[in-house]
Amino acid sequence: MISMLTHEQVMNALQHVEDPELHKSIVELNMVRNIKIEDKNVELEVVLTIQGCPLKARIKEDVENALKEIGASSVSLTFGSMTPEERATLTKTLKKSATTETGMPAMLRPDSGVQFIAVTSGKGGVGKSTVTVNLATALARMGKKVGILDADIYGFSIPAMMEVKQKPTMIDKTVIPVVSHGVKVMSMGFFTDNNNPVMWRGPMLNKWIQNFLANTHWGELDYLLLDLPPGTGDVAIDVAAMIPQAREIIVTTPHSVASFVASRVGVMAKHTKHEVLGVVENMAYYEEQDGSRNYLFGKGGGDTLAQQIQSDVIAEIPFAKREENKGSNIYDEDSLVGEMFSSLAEDIIYREKIS
Repeated sequence: MISMLTHEQVMNALQHVEDPELHKSIVELNMVRNIKIEDKNVELEVVLTIQGCPLKARIKEDVENALKEIGASSVSLTFGSMTPEERATLTKTLKKSATTETGMPAMLRPDSGVQFIAVTSGKGGVGKSTVTVNLATALARMGKKVGILDADIYGFSIPAMMEVKQKPTMIDKTVIPVVSHGVKVMSMGFFTDNNNPVMWRGPMLNKWIQNFLANTHWGELDYLLLDLPPGTGDVAIDVAAMIPQAREIIVTTPHSVASFVASRVGVMAKHTKHEVLGVVENMAYYEEQDGSRNYLFGKGGGDTLAQQIQSDVIAEIPFAKREENKGSNIYDEDSLVGEMFSSLAEDIIYREKIS
């Protein structure tokens, strides 16, 4: 029976409490201050990275639970915030882990362990972003550490589709991705007001893609999915140059026009030496109550595209049934569409193991 807690016991317990955005121990981040112990009563201060941290309540709960597990009968917790000098030191530490000595994003090194998957299409409206968010969440459900970079600068939609309600935290010039459905999310949509359009040309697009990679604290990742804009424009070219190890998934519908346009993306992937993981045919059919299939957009577009670019159709995603579509873009894993994305995620993981 513990008669009195010690400073060492308190710090050891708090080693397991993470800053929910940085995913590092609050002890490692030097956020724990002014510990006072009287018998089993503990007083302490936690200094936050910024004032008004949106996840302060979660930190409070985690600290209290950690200390009560080692026998604290009461926990009195106050919050402060880091000084500008402390934030600058923290930013420098985060930046050091995120970039190499030459300033290249560390995740782009061949030995980083990050698998880059670019999800692309020939034209808009084929469900490219739907494939991105559901593949990402399926991978996350399987225990993988996953991020989405919404590289569709002009047509960003990932924050809305991932049901993100908050802006990312900024620590000086380092951005902390927002986590939703177990996936880290970064998008240009976080930096525009009132859904205003982005009116940039090539050099600015290149700069922002680099910033998203180098000045975002992604932490540990197994997969980073890039939701590319449709077609073969500036962003697609920049991503091909910056991330030569990226592999691509090309999304189309069964419609012959969508398939025809998407073939250009496949040809570009070949020219840039990006491996094409395969074709996802979205909105492939609608399954009627009797089990028959209604091919609303025709048939064969995915197969035709795969033949043209010498690849395979790796998923045929049907329209969701009314009872499956609950107003969310993320399908439940036990729904028909959700199960198909789980199978696609398993296929991606398997390909990684045998490559």
